[in-house]
Amino acid sequence: MAAPDEQAVERAIASIAQSDPLIKLLQQVRLGRMKPTDAGLLAVTESWLSAYEQALATDGLSQSGLRRLDPAPRLSVLIDAGVLSDDHQGVMSLKTSYNRVLTHAGGE
Repeated sequence: MAAPDEQAVERAIASIAQSDPLIKLLQQVRLGRMKPTDAGLLAVTESWLSAYEQALATDGLSQSGLRRLDPAPRLSVLIDAGVLSDDHQGVMSLKTSYNRVLTHAGGE
């Protein structure tokens, strides 16, 4: 049986993955089938940012578990593709939330 922290990380990852725009939609942008400013892509991305913030609040996450959930790499990909900007309210909010929960998390 997985440790409680591992179970919490798996739950958080599952929540994040449900609306992850990188899986299919970003490929459509790269292939030119969808523009980075497409309203549908923006809606999915906004939903994903919100889901990510909620996932960071998953009970039982330690600092090591939270480090595995660092949103920076995924945000960088979306920013580089022009889907989001560094000063986007959702991006700034997610980064702030991540840093806050990481600072206050216990253990490891």
